[in-house]
Amino acid sequence: MMNHIVLFQPEIPANTGNISRTCAGTNTALHLVRPLGFSLEDKYLKRAGLDYWESVNLSMHDSLDELFEKYPKGKFYFITKFGEHTYSGFDYSNTDEDIFFVFGKETTGLPDSVLRDHRETCLRIPMSENIRSLNLSNTAAILTYEALRQQDFQNMDVAAPDYDRVVFEDK
Repeated sequence: MMNHIVLFQPEIPANTGNISRTCAGTNTALHLVRPLGFSLEDKYLKRAGLDYWESVNLSMHDSLDELFEKYPKGKFYFITKFGEHTYSGFDYSNTDEDIFFVFGKETTGLPDSVLRDHRETCLRIPMSENIRSLNLSNTAAILTYEALRQQDFQNMDVAAPDYDRVVFEDK
């Protein structure tokens, strides 16, 4: 099974591009729920994802319900600043489960009905009162790496680089 990032009606192409790069680098599936606030051909989206798009396990969905129906055994977590639980209080270590982190629109978040229906799995990342929210791509990276940490970075390259092979140039 695997980890999944779900973007519900994303609006900012650069955020989606950055998240796609994180997904490519962590073998995390990316799900986009329509409508998108941009074209998948957008130059900012492509630039942020660089040349990693071919490594992204990308799926498109017309609704969250369609996604839920496709993965009835998935463990879904909904990321919102209104979550009653912090992200670090959950166990994502079971690599036999499909784990989904669902993020809302950059401007309005997830619909209230979704938050009400999934109150027990609404998560938040603690932050100061100085800001309204964290950047979407940073938040997705935090959740992705927390899950991977709990899974002992399974199927990830965790070996330290061979620094004896690094050539340092005098400046």
